[in-house]
Amino acid sequence: MDKSKSNASKSFAAALRLLTRRDRSETELRQKLGQFDFSLSAIESAVEKCREYNYLDDNRYATERARTLMRTGRGVGSRIMLDLRQRGIDETIARQALEIVNCEFDTSQLLRDQLQKRFPDFDYQHAEKKQCRRLISYFQRRGYTLGEIFQTIQQK
Repeated sequence: MDKSKSNASKSFAAALRLLTRRDRSETELRQKLGQFDFSLSAIESAVEKCREYNYLDDNRYATERARTLMRTGRGVGSRIMLDLRQRGIDETIARQALEIVNCEFDTSQLLRDQLQKRFPDFDYQHAEKKQCRRLISYFQRRGYTLGEIFQTIQQK
């Protein structure tokens, strides 16, 4: 048996094992396969085969990742874009995914829900500056704008 075919089939098998555990972007899959010392051609062959069988789809991955971040309260807007870009998703695909999930979720309602869950006793009128800074920083790290944060905490 040809060694390159053997290497390609092993890399495809490794790719399937990785994708069985969780969905990944093409970049993540390439990086992970690279850790197993497969040749570049074997990695590309495995990635191409995974794409052909629709096991690997950056559009699907980006949309699902964005949904998960929003649903769990770990990110909105710029935070989602940053997360997707760090995972090797093309900016155009990341923007499309963000547009899709922005239509599915009400970010102001997400912010109100997170405020109630994370800071249930927060009262803007009587809060110390340190507590306000902590709360604002918490939500900024998740991608909310200052305007959204101030509007929500002043209404509480």
